[in-house]
Amino acid sequence: MTEDKIAPEQTSRGLRKERVGIVSSDSMEKTIVVSVVTRVPHERFRKIVKKTTKLYAHDENGEAKKGDKVRVIETKPMSKNKCWRLIEVLSH
Repeated sequence: MTEDKIAPEQTSRGLRKERVGIVSSDSMEKTIVVSVVTRVPHERFRKIVKKTTKLYAHDENGEAKKGDKVRVIETKPMSKNKCWRLIEVLSH
């Protein structure tokens, strides 16, 4: 018998979403607001338009500042709006 090695992260939590965006606010303690831009075709006219989504993410050490490019990952809800966690700061 052969045992397939599966990462424990996938077996216990499933596949979690990751997003890359720009920090639009860091005025709260341990929380940042990340703006994620996606390009989607307009429903009727099919022109590509930008859609912006605001994600509230947990920043334990306060390392992300306004304007930084960051990577966030989906996590269990921490409050009413906050269900993302900061992984890394990509650029300042």
